Amino acid sequence: MTRRFGDEVVLDGLDLDLDDRGITALMGANGAGKTTVARLLLGLAVPDGGAVSGLEGLRRAAVFQEDRLCDQLTAVGNVRLVLDRAVRASAVVDELRRVGLDGESLVKPVRDLSGGQRRRVAIVRALMAEADLVVLDEPFKGLDTEAKALVMAYVREGCAGRTTLLITHDRAEAEWFGADPIELVRRGTA
Repeated sequence: MTRRFGDEVVLDGLDLDLDDRGITALMGANGAGKTTVARLLLGLAVPDGGAVSGLEGLRRAAVFQEDRLCDQLTAVGNVRLVLDRAVRASAVVDELRRVGLDGESLVKPVRDLSGGQRRRVAIVRALMAEADLVVLDEPFKGLDTEAKALVMAYVREGCAGRTTLLITHDRAEAEWFGADPIELVRRGTA
């Protein structure tokens, strides 16, 4: 698969096979095309050459580098946006508590939460979604050591049995998930 932005070739002949129902880790320097791969897999961009195949009919969820939350909603409200109406708010609260959110962090608008708290809301939202493919683009950035350990365990459990792409700069994160990371190399100009 090929993707370019103007004269800049970001991906050239990429052939990526995701671990079916497992975690595939993708690493590379800034500008190597990691987020572009995520956007292609999510259907948010189309390749300039080649095709994305094998994902037809899969339900998708993502954690982007930016949290992409609705600032005026609470943590519970943000997660419920992606859920069937039958899912009770108490189930969402239970999941948010599993990543260390409780008390005031559950009832105030997410715009008033810290960056790490917002990150955890975005992760819970993605993992509670009915998705077969989960794309995680730098999901643990902004988390302190204690929160990161808790959230990584939550992600490992929540991604079990799902095809997952983990994009990270941290080889230790990839290895913690048991994934041998695939390295993207920046291509440059055409």
